[in-house]
Amino acid sequence: MQEECYHILFRKKFYNSLDELQTDIDNWLVSYNNARPHSGKHCFGKTPMQSFTDSLYIAKDKNIGNIGNIDKNIGNIERISDNLMIAHQAA
Repeated sequence: MQEECYHILFRKKFYNSLDELQTDIDNWLVSYNNARPHSGKHCFGKTPMQSFTDSLYIAKDKNIGNIGNIDKNIGNIERISDNLMIAHQAA
């Protein structure tokens, strides 16, 4: 993500707040995962989200890890401010 997102975003714009940066990152992630085809070996030109959702049945059939509520969590995006709060509490 650093090479494909941050380097480009920080060259184009100066951010005055984390919320402003988070909005641009959220928009980039939606586009990256849902709009552009992936060139990976087993993606066959599908988007990353299509590849992920198409393979969920494999994980469910094999009961890989604890995937209990994975369908409910698809698309949840972690916020930068959450990471900062966790880091601050740990210090």
